[in-house]
Amino acid sequence: MRLLDLQQLDSAADQLRHQRAHLPESAQIAELTVRRSDVLGRSRDQQIVVDDLTSAQEKADADVEQVRARRKRDQDRMDQGLIANPKDLERMQHELESLERRITTLEDEELEVMEDLEAAQTELTAMQTDLAETDERLAEVTAARDEKYADIDAELARVAGDRVPVVADVPAELLGLYDKLRASKAGVAASELRARQCGGCMISLDPAELAVIRAKADDEVVRCQECQRILVRTSESGL
Repeated sequence: MRLLDLQQLDSAADQLRHQRAHLPESAQIAELTVRRSDVLGRSRDQQIVVDDLTSAQEKADADVEQVRARRKRDQDRMDQGLIANPKDLERMQHELESLERRITTLEDEELEVMEDLEAAQTELTAMQTDLAETDERLAEVTAARDEKYADIDAELARVAGDRVPVVADVPAELLGLYDKLRASKAGVAASELRARQCGGCMISLDPAELAVIRAKADDEVVRCQECQRILVRTSESGL
């Protein structure tokens, strides 16, 4: 019976470890981590776009101001009567008209850059918001997973503690066979012979097998001929 107790404890531990390895939060964390990486990469690329457009806007502003300053300087000279030669005055007038056209062109370019920058900044802000929300969700799910980890680990520790005295009651040779079978039989090395049926493979034993088992001593190891697991005899075995 102690072997069944041991199997029950080990199966419980296996189930706990499987549960720990397949928590839904772990899958969510993996998905959120991939999402975060994607959003972070795109936001970094978008930041470069915003930085480039910011530089372009600064240059456009500077170009407009430069031409405006030149126009003002020429206009002030004309207004102050500093240009007396008619030909120079005519040339200056043509230059002012050219500067006006240049300013209009530069202002149109400046406005286009400003619109592009505004759109790019809006997109970047959306990405940053998405990243912040993803980080918040990732933190929540990670905390929930860690809480479940702690509960499962505590239960595993309890099972391990309960296992110690049980193992001490199992003969070393039988324990060695048990451990070997657990490794090759999906963790189930010992099963109860109940109502003439193996609890491991669920195969009913024929009368001949039952007769052989019935003739064995109580402390002799019995194994299922079908699955080779250790059969533990009880009052419910049907012998």
